[in-house]
Amino acid sequence: MANLYTNPNLNAEAAQADTDLPSTKVPPKSAPVITQVSVNGVLISEQDILAEAQNHPAENPGQAVQAAARALVVRELLLQQANAIGLEITPHTSKNGSETDEDAAIRELIDQEVEVPSASKEECERYYQNNKARFSSEPIYEARHILFAAGSDQHTARSIAKTRAHDVIELLQIKPEAFADMAKEYSACPSKEAGGNLGQLTKGSTVPEFEAALQLMQAGQMTEQPIETKFGYHVIFLNRKIEGKAMPFENVEETIKAWLEAASWSKAVSQYIGILAGAAELEGVDLFGSQSPLVQ
Repeated sequence: MANLYTNPNLNAEAAQADTDLPSTKVPPKSAPVITQVSVNGVLISEQDILAEAQNHPAENPGQAVQAAARALVVRELLLQQANAIGLEITPHTSKNGSETDEDAAIRELIDQEVEVPSASKEECERYYQNNKARFSSEPIYEARHILFAAGSDQHTARSIAKTRAHDVIELLQIKPEAFADMAKEYSACPSKEAGGNLGQLTKGSTVPEFEAALQLMQAGQMTEQPIETKFGYHVIFLNRKIEGKAMPFENVEETIKAWLEAASWSKAVSQYIGILAGAAELEGVDLFGSQSPLVQ
């Protein structure tokens, strides 16, 4: 039904009330996530920083944003330097596409301005001697087990499983030759059909707790206590252990050389960026903080 009469006093009150209320048509502007960031007066927008933050996993969004800001500041420093020296660029093309002009400029700037020494054979041999454990094959374990299964959140079931594992260990300490029969009777693992035999195990083949137990055992030894994992409790018997063998230096020399030169490259580029940053006017970011690596 149409209104034939409108109270002018009510309209005036409504108009006054409207002026006292915030507008619902225009949302309030949010506060900036970070302070203004610039390099020699060139502003790096908040939008660009937030987009870059997706490429920097961190414990919280604030750390990701700060890492993104540092990365974009480093990029801007390098691009400004490439432009300052009049660097001529030729983007590379690969099966994945072509470099952008900016990526090509940064690559060619670093190639031209940063000198990285080649790792000598003596340095490689010294690294090899000081890190022989890194150049050995992994040990191989031949083991069998009996699993008393219980999920991590099944507290009552885990308590029962642990008690049963203890009981079986006591029996096997008296009669170790019964291991295969007890595996077939009690184990919740499919390996029970093979008497608990797991075959040959190397690093990463089992969960960390199981692997740690194997590392402490000698061939012919059974665990004296049940080994707890997320699957439940295990009784483990180590049949055989094949120790890892050291690889000859000649087999790993090129790998070591590549590692050392990569480390030298990172250090040299970091120092170069530090020089550029020291001569620049930076705003809103600290490139030299304890958690602010220049090159990653």
